[in-house]
Amino acid sequence: MLRGTRSGIVHRVQPISIHGQLSLDVFWIDPDDPESEIRHARVGNESAPRDLAAGDRITLHYLMGTVTRIER
Repeated sequence: MLRGTRSGIVHRVQPISIHGQLSLDVFWIDPDDPESEIRHARVGNESAPRDLAAGDRITLHYLMGTVTRIER
């Protein structure tokens, strides 16, 4: 996807520190196909809601095939 959004449901959120920079690994599934594979997106801590948790419905914002922001 060059630019756009996609819906998802959070499966799991894993904080990760890379060289002291906190990021989030967000594992999510497609709400239209609950039996689909679990997908993964890594975003900076500032690019996702602070209290993101499993089961939350989210919107993932893409730019050139990469998730740039996650909103509830």
